[in-house]
Amino acid sequence: MLSLIEAAGWPVWPIIFASIIAVGIIGERMWSLRQRVVVPRDLLPRVLNEYKRSGVTLDMISKLQQHSPLGRIFAAGLQNENSPREIMKESIEEAGRVVTHDLDRYLTTLGTIAALSPLMGLFGTLVGMIEIFGSNSPAGSNPAQLAYGISVALYNAAFGILVAIPSMIFYRHFRAKVDALAIEMELQALKLVETVQGERRSTSVPSI
Repeated sequence: MLSLIEAAGWPVWPIIFASIIAVGIIGERMWSLRQRVVVPRDLLPRVLNEYKRSGVTLDMISKLQQHSPLGRIFAAGLQNENSPREIMKESIEEAGRVVTHDLDRYLTTLGTIAALSPLMGLFGTLVGMIEIFGSNSPAGSNPAQLAYGISVALYNAAFGILVAIPSMIFYRHFRAKVDALAIEMELQALKLVETVQGERRSTSVPSI
């Protein structure tokens, strides 16, 4: 591997640096965007059972805020339990926008790496071409410099594409996953609103 880097020359180092950042982002997002971490399947039933049993308490709100992104959305809605439906939904939507922004973290950087890596490879190719032209002189061409220029041109182009392809694949994958998680959180939050508001209506109707 070291011999390949040496053959690619100094222009390959920005590509290597970008690849390290891309791998770090991919690993971090794969860990952070797990379904059970963002949208736990059992959270809504547990919240509804606790709400029906003891109502909204400060302890419940505090635990939800620290539990998961979905828990933060539930906490925002339950904090406005006694407000009209529109106010409760607005608070949930505001919390949802903040949570979605957090889920998008680092994806812009990953997309930028996917777009710039081929350009960095092209830059290395141009450097290699300059080396190739520099090998020609009135006294003849320098075979060593010619070979070095060709290796710089080819290796940088290859490394740039090699970094760009997986970066773009994972960028699009994570974007689609964030959209799917956002929709799932919205649906579960709506179920929470319907249940809480339904409970309020049923308790507020006077008996005859």
